[in-house]
Amino acid sequence: MNKLFLFVFTFLIIGPLSSQEFPNNEIKLNIAGVIAFASVEVGYEYLFDYNQSIDAEVLINDRINFYDETSTNKFNTNSVKLGYNFYFGTENPGSGLYFNPFVKYRFGDFEEVTRDNDFFPPLIEEVTTDMNTFIIGLGSGYKWNFSNSFVISLYGSIGRNFSDEVKERFSAIEFHAGVGIGYRF
Repeated sequence: MNKLFLFVFTFLIIGPLSSQEFPNNEIKLNIAGVIAFASVEVGYEYLFDYNQSIDAEVLINDRINFYDETSTNKFNTNSVKLGYNFYFGTENPGSGLYFNPFVKYRFGDFEEVTRDNDFFPPLIEEVTTDMNTFIIGLGSGYKWNFSNSFVISLYGSIGRNFSDEVKERFSAIEFHAGVGIGYRF
């Protein structure tokens, strides 16, 4: 029975992966996040079929709903994300319209200084919000694949976080978008 399972696994999974004639690996960067928010989002995507892939991303200085950081508000948050991509394009592998269900885990905190003007002198207090939360979401976008090496994508996503503290301070629903550039090899 174990030999049969091993044969089926090898035939169905490993066999098609080794016979592909296009680059399977992609590294990518959300260039819009770097420019607009000083948030670094780097990722790796593995195409295991012509129109399917898995991706992993690391988000440094991750911000919820593009919330602005000021001199009195500071995000100390990072995230890791794991997703599955299904592409509807037929011209090139891993291109065209795609959908991306994902899971994400954010860790860190948010610090802000509040000022209560009801007192004289005003009462100033530093408040810290624990941002550790598990997020489930769905994204979509469009990816252009140039010569199976350079890619550009526009994408957006919506997710639901499961932290009561984050929901109390910000929102349970999170939006994210970006302009990605990448290289396939």
